[in-house]
Amino acid sequence: MAKTKPGRKDLDSYTIKGTNKIVRRTFIFTLAATFFVLDCVFSFLFLVFLQTPYVAKVEKIEADHRNNVKVRVRWYYRPEESIGGRRQFHGVKELFLSDHYDVQSAHTIEGKCTVHTFKNYTKLENVGAEDYFCRFEYKAATGGFTPDRVAVYCKCEMPYNPDDLMVQCEGCKDWFHPSCMGMTIEEAKKLDHFLCSDCSSDDDTRRSLNSFPVSPAAAEEKVLLSHLSALMMKYI
Repeated sequence: MAKTKPGRKDLDSYTIKGTNKIVRRTFIFTLAATFFVLDCVFSFLFLVFLQTPYVAKVEKIEADHRNNVKVRVRWYYRPEESIGGRRQFHGVKELFLSDHYDVQSAHTIEGKCTVHTFKNYTKLENVGAEDYFCRFEYKAATGGFTPDRVAVYCKCEMPYNPDDLMVQCEGCKDWFHPSCMGMTIEEAKKLDHFLCSDCSSDDDTRRSLNSFPVSPAAAEEKVLLSHLSALMMKYI
């Protein structure tokens, strides 16, 4: 653990300015981004960007002799900030825990949020504005991920995106995107028993009852593992 410099003291907590919210070490929080607008042509783009806060994990809180409080943070990256960019299997609220550390003024903290494990996120009945999830750690310099293998589903062999509806085949137990099976979302929601084209004849592919789980997180999985790096480069 890094030693505190002379004239500084470690703090157990910090109250976010203008609120009664308290941030402690290991808490996850959002930070405001500060920009200097150099040209009015770009002002709209900057305003749009500022609506999306940065997310980081508090590693240390420290105050100097003037009581200026700073926090040492570990950044979460969004998929579009990674080397491979955003892919279709990335959820809207997905973050990567990076190896990028930084020191920020505590005044940049906007509020607290929760970064769930992937499994816990899929169990949320209601996803709030302050709910995110993380299933990968990310090396900012190399673009590498941990774990480097991920379960894939459907004929398209893509990882599960919790924002997308999937249906499970009663035969092979694999999960499929309705669009990959020639169905609409509305048709898929009416299914109870479903057999993929490999497990049934064309006449038996669709059946209409109403009780099968609609996500890989809701039942036991039969999965294929794929290298994440290959998936990230698949559509470049």
